[in-house]
Amino acid sequence: MILLADRLLDAPPDQETIGGLDVTVRRNAFGRQADSFESEMDVEGLGGGSLHAVFIRAPWVEEAGDGVAVLGRVVGGEADGRIVAVRQGNLVATSFHPELTGDRRVHALFVEIVRRHLAARAGAGAGNEED
Repeated sequence: MILLADRLLDAPPDQETIGGLDVTVRRNAFGRQADSFESEMDVEGLGGGSLHAVFIRAPWVEEAGDGVAVLGRVVGGEADGRIVAVRQGNLVATSFHPELTGDRRVHALFVEIVRRHLAARAGAGAGNEED
């Protein structure tokens, strides 16, 4: 999420990002390593009920642009309502670490986005021999 953000808060002055997401992200928003936690949450676009999310020195989205779909927010506690999962076009970012659980739905969502993008690109290039 930090690397894909167009804007960062609480970052070292020399930190660079790849960008691409019209979001403002606050680094280490939930606190230090000792403040890491796990929580159940709903993520838009994922069927099958709540997702177990692992937050480690996690950022959150302070502000999302008009073209950014908010996929998940914290429910409860001091961070209630904070944005922790977003999508803009083919980019998906989470504050939590989906790779640390056995639940592969976030990864499957990303793979499906890539598949749709490639299929649309192939379809658009079908009449164009240069593509």
